[in-house]
Amino acid sequence: MYSQNTGGNYFDTQGSSAQVTTVVSSHSMVGTGGIQMGVTGGQLISSSGGTYLIGNSMENSGHAVTHTTRASPATIEMAIETLQKSDGLSTHRSSLLNSHLQWLLDNYETAEGVSLPRSTLYNHYLRHCQEHKLDPVNAASFGKLIRSIFMGLRTRRLGTRGNSKYHYYGIRVKPDSPLNRLQEDMQYMAMRQQPMQQKQRYKPMQKVDGVADGFTGSGQQTGTSVEQTVIAQSQHHQQFLDASRALPEFGEVEISSLPDGTTFEDIKSLQSLYREHCEAILDVVVNLQFSLIEKLWQTFWRYSPSTPTDGTTITESSNLSEIESRLPKAKLITLCKHESILKWMCNCDHGMYQALVEILIPDVLRPIPSALTQAIRNFAKSLEGWLSNAMNNIPQRMIQTKVAAVSAFAQTLRRYTSLNHLAQAARAVLQNTSQINQMLNDLNRVDFANVQEQASWVCQCDDNMVQRLETDFKMTLQQQSTLEQWAAWLDNVMMQALKPYEGRPSFPKAARQFLLKWSFYSSMVIRDLTLRSAASFGSFHLIRLLYDEYMFYLVEHRVAQATGETPIAVMGETYLVDEKNTPIMELFISKLPNVSRISVSPFLSLLRNLNS
Repeated sequence: MYSQNTGGNYFDTQGSSAQVTTVVSSHSMVGTGGIQMGVTGGQLISSSGGTYLIGNSMENSGHAVTHTTRASPATIEMAIETLQKSDGLSTHRSSLLNSHLQWLLDNYETAEGVSLPRSTLYNHYLRHCQEHKLDPVNAASFGKLIRSIFMGLRTRRLGTRGNSKYHYYGIRVKPDSPLNRLQEDMQYMAMRQQPMQQKQRYKPMQKVDGVADGFTGSGQQTGTSVEQTVIAQSQHHQQFLDASRALPEFGEVEISSLPDGTTFEDIKSLQSLYREHCEAILDVVVNLQFSLIEKLWQTFWRYSPSTPTDGTTITESSNLSEIESRLPKAKLITLCKHESILKWMCNCDHGMYQALVEILIPDVLRPIPSALTQAIRNFAKSLEGWLSNAMNNIPQRMIQTKVAAVSAFAQTLRRYTSLNHLAQAARAVLQNTSQINQMLNDLNRVDFANVQEQASWVCQCDDNMVQRLETDFKMTLQQQSTLEQWAAWLDNVMMQALKPYEGRPSFPKAARQFLLKWSFYSSMVIRDLTLRSAASFGSFHLIRLLYDEYMFYLVEHRVAQATGETPIAVMGETYLVDEKNTPIMELFISKLPNVSRISVSPFLSLLRNLNS
């Protein structure tokens, strides 16, 4: 039975899938209408997940961002032959490399924006050799092994000052690899060995070249072992993020008359400062420094506690002085009362929060480590309180606008993490042949004619369409489809149901009606299974929860696409009213080109000061 918990492991699942690989000569792909590459021998592994070169060299190579595939024996032999020529390996030694290379392909994949410590990869490899009684190669030869399989890897020196390490940039552990569970278990045991008071007191540590720090709140820094554990955990979890996302353009403030005591330069200063502020928020989220969000909000809104306490200063005076010189707090408060500023800032927030959602949960169906899931949920739980507290001296209308947007963001994070949890639980059911057969037997006993008769008065759906859905559902279940295939089926159902309403103003309403009808029909089927005491009721209940939630996700994104808004704006559709109860704001934001991050701002300076 599915339930949301508030502590411990959020879920425990592992999945795997067979992959088919086609090996072709690299020369045959050059100059045949494909991508032009400078290839000098070797072979290409080609599959639906991506194309990888193994062999001599490739000039101007790009970096694959999708899953690696299982190499054929011929491909592995090619890599071994290359290593033999360069290192003079013996025949006996070369035979051992076969399993080493295949192990690399089975457990790692290339991806942009992520990195792994070289020592971590080598330790994984040594553990593999120990478990299978294999003779390991030295670290230098292992590095050549990796580069012979994953072309284009870069090396960076990352970490805290005085404790930096070399990392392979552009590679990560596969989501379904047992190494993920191994890393989580090691980090969990390391944390359990620390006293409880230490776990709650370490503060975010310094980040260098974008490497993240701890998840938890601020306080006194503790022992090196705890710091290293937190850093390792954060680096491991960063593999599951999409760090390539950038903020959309925020656009200009549409204002006809200036508030008293302000100028257009003040508005430009507000736009510039808020952009830098949002870039800093995105930066700390990418680095999983969630606790720093509160400090960034307090800095931007010039937070002043009602009862100052020694040692609670959260910002450096130089940063506050720079912000105050660019836009004094008095003018900030004046601008916050203007309707155009309210609307503009709300649009900015929707764009920023949508980017953050796509960074933290780029794929709702892909497995996420339980510790990262729980960290995201705790982060969502804190957001509204942090923001409300930071804006204690700001006009109420602006507080309402900001809190409405951040509430939509928090709710989206909660929904998506719950959806992801359901997906991993359901994945195990869908891979169990005996459970699928039992579900089919129970489903065939359901009186669908009676279900349609009872539901037709409420839903008024076309009988032929309902019959077609029943047939398709049973067929998809019988084929023992994967979770991803079920997701595609649900998407097709949604598209077919909403197709008659495309391009019409009534599309959002029709989409909401479709969700209600979908939920009503599924509840009727569950009711019939319950009355029949179906043996697979638990499996159906889990599948129903997942499919209802995923259909909600699909409709949300389809409505956003149809209306030109972000999903965050769609779910946070709220009308703020003035004293006469007149709507003053429509939540709308356009999809605009990405821009590069601002590298220097008082907010980024604040982060450096907080981390030093």
